[in-house]
Amino acid sequence: MNQKDKRVIGTYETGNEGPLLLVSAGIHGNEPSGVIALQKVFTKLEEEKPEISGKIIGVYGNKAALAKKVRYIDEDLNRTWTEKNVNSKKTDTSEKDEMFDIIEIVKKNTSAVDTSYFLDCHTTSSDSLPYISVQEVGNNDAWAHRFPVYIIRGFSDIVSGCIDHYLSRIGITGFVFEGGQHESKDAIAYHEGMIWLALKHACNLDLENLTTYPKAVLKVERQKEHQKTFEIVHRHSLEDGDKFEMEGGYENFQAIKKGEFLATHNGKRILSSWDSFIFMPLYQVQGNDGFFVVDEVDEKISSS
Repeated sequence: MNQKDKRVIGTYETGNEGPLLLVSAGIHGNEPSGVIALQKVFTKLEEEKPEISGKIIGVYGNKAALAKKVRYIDEDLNRTWTEKNVNSKKTDTSEKDEMFDIIEIVKKNTSAVDTSYFLDCHTTSSDSLPYISVQEVGNNDAWAHRFPVYIIRGFSDIVSGCIDHYLSRIGITGFVFEGGQHESKDAIAYHEGMIWLALKHACNLDLENLTTYPKAVLKVERQKEHQKTFEIVHRHSLEDGDKFEMEGGYENFQAIKKGEFLATHNGKRILSSWDSFIFMPLYQVQGNDGFFVVDEVDEKISSS
């Protein structure tokens, strides 16, 4: 196995024509649950060998950061996928080298099929219900609404250089799935369940034909009561060297009120200007986003 092959966690196909399902995990090195979930899924697939249409491939994200259990080495890999960086071909940081390695595998595997889907697995620094982050491009939003969890629109439109922005830009349909808090065992189960559901919807896997219906899928399906759609209305961004401290106890989608004390940024108290919901409050050292504010919207599905 050469170095490039070591990027791949696993592949599975049964010789039937169909789409490619690309699942990436560990784009942030302190978020290993997606990797663990993929390993569990591939082990089950190889043991039972169920029929699928097309092919699933699982890939490691930031291998160097995963090895050190840190978010990134030189820069955030989930901010490097800009058109400028991709077109430059420069590998002047560890993360850009990782990015081009992944791009090579993506192009190799998507070139042979007419339809491709992606699922990018992440976790959050604060406690959270599982949710999808989707960019409103092509059929992404309609695809996301086939899955029974919270849906957030607009993250990649505000934060540039995310992998889902790049994959959508080259014509692959999909979304980011946040499974929960970094160290939560539930996050592994949610990731595993979403991978199985993605195999069902993209590659026609009949989950009923497995020896036992995956408990992780049942766990995800129980989230259907929480299937609401939100849009980002504010981003509190940070610069390198800023001192930021989020007030304790905030969870994703927690309601906030106008005037509420949210955080301290470079010694200044940050008060809420919204009667809305907090999203992705920062409780880790590395990161350029202090928090987001989101509003609930109706379930109208977009397609462009």
